[in-house]
Amino acid sequence: MSVANQKKIKRNIKQIQRVKTWQLFVLLALVGLLMATFLRLNNIGMVNRRDAVIAADESGDDKITKERLFELQRYVTAHMNADMGKGIYLEASYNRDVKDIYTAAANQNNSNGNIYKKAQEVCVPQFKSWSLAYVQCTANELAKYPSGSDLISSIKKPSPNLYLHVFTSPTWSPDFAGWSVFVFAAILTMIVARLSSVAILKLVLKYRHKSI
Repeated sequence: MSVANQKKIKRNIKQIQRVKTWQLFVLLALVGLLMATFLRLNNIGMVNRRDAVIAADESGDDKITKERLFELQRYVTAHMNADMGKGIYLEASYNRDVKDIYTAAANQNNSNGNIYKKAQEVCVPQFKSWSLAYVQCTANELAKYPSGSDLISSIKKPSPNLYLHVFTSPTWSPDFAGWSVFVFAAILTMIVARLSSVAILKLVLKYRHKSI
């Protein structure tokens, strides 16, 4: 290798080493802290909106519940790290609809009178709110009457899957969290490339020096 080429390689090494490696690692740590903060805020934003949906559902206001669901969907689908896990289940809505179905089917006159009302008189004092346990209690009471057995077999409850909502969070989103991830990856790539370049140039210089 000529002296000129050796000087050129050494000059390239010095240019690469102008920015110290430890400085890049400090910058990487700072960006990493910001990235973790923004990702955490995205997740908190999802949790707050999910809680708002649950609160609206429990209040019994279907219009507000739909609005909160739309807000949750819009947020989750636009922000990374806003995954909902198994989704959100509108349990209160399901229980109300099942109750309406039982009421409509059983609140009829028959030889035993209003058997649904009789079942309510037994079950309501036992449960503070409508639940699956309350449904089972009602079914047990209705089964005590001949017409009640036919009633239970004729009732078709809605599928719980209709009350389950799952929204998908993107892998990357153009928000603070997304851009911080991009910058973090860029700095990390720069560090790896810098270390690799210095190592390769030193090996080339050492090999060429031995071959002289």
